[in-house]
Amino acid sequence: MAFSRRREMVFVYTVTDANPNGDPLNANHPRFDEETEQVLVSDVRIKRTVRDQWIRDGRMVFIDGEPKTLKDRFEELKKETQKTGARDVMAKCIDSRLFGVTFALGNDAFAWTGPVQFKWGRSLHAVTVNFVQGTSAFATEGRRGEDKQQRSFRNEYKVPFAAVCVYGIANQFASERTGATEEDLDVLRETLWQGTNNLITRSKNEHTSAFYLEVTYRPGFIGKIGALDDKIKIVGINSEELTREQGRSLRSMAECKLDITDLVSGITSHAQDIQNIVLRTGGGVVVDGLQVLKGLKIAIQEIQG
Repeated sequence: MAFSRRREMVFVYTVTDANPNGDPLNANHPRFDEETEQVLVSDVRIKRTVRDQWIRDGRMVFIDGEPKTLKDRFEELKKETQKTGARDVMAKCIDSRLFGVTFALGNDAFAWTGPVQFKWGRSLHAVTVNFVQGTSAFATEGRRGEDKQQRSFRNEYKVPFAAVCVYGIANQFASERTGATEEDLDVLRETLWQGTNNLITRSKNEHTSAFYLEVTYRPGFIGKIGALDDKIKIVGINSEELTREQGRSLRSMAECKLDITDLVSGITSHAQDIQNIVLRTGGGVVVDGLQVLKGLKIAIQEIQG
């Protein structure tokens, strides 16, 4: 059964000596707000992180990351699902149910708006981007069969440290079409956390989940707090505001804290509409405002680790 209660979620993860989301049209430079010096992460990158983990977990997805035509992928899924109709097949894929799908093949053409939408992620502080150069070498065979070594230069970008915040919302009305369930949303929560920790590639190593909060509203509620990411900030160890320069100099969460005071205020103003909250912290993060949140008369499920 499609989920009927709206949810909002906010997720913070850290990036150390890696590229959070390279722009292929800009030499893979991290996506970057030049005015604020914050790094950006597209919603597409977040969804890819989730999909990759679903694939590792053996869940059925439509976009499996392999180069193939829509027709070939559809034929594969028909065999796996034992379904023939395009809508029936797509309904078996968790990414289609949660993120939506556009399908056009033969006489079947339809589009589902995904119930779950992510806003672009943004670092909670100004970030330094480092340009790194190196060399690579590979062997080739010469004209007479002898080995030759070729060398070339490589360029890449890394950020020493960034705490990235992502906001998402689950819309119960869109789920009526895709069939996304409460269980799907619970799976998404775990997958987002674990998938981020499992970003183990050369450019994405050292992505670490740090903080997750999810609000589930009571049945019938159609509003939202909105922009939960704007209600979280990075502060110093003594809860002091950080300058832009101090933000650029951060190298780990041991040098700062998360402040969710404004987020707690937003939750308090909607307390009568909230059914429960899911909370998770990791990576040794310290959170100002957490005890105030736990003191509210709202059911809180706290996940450890």
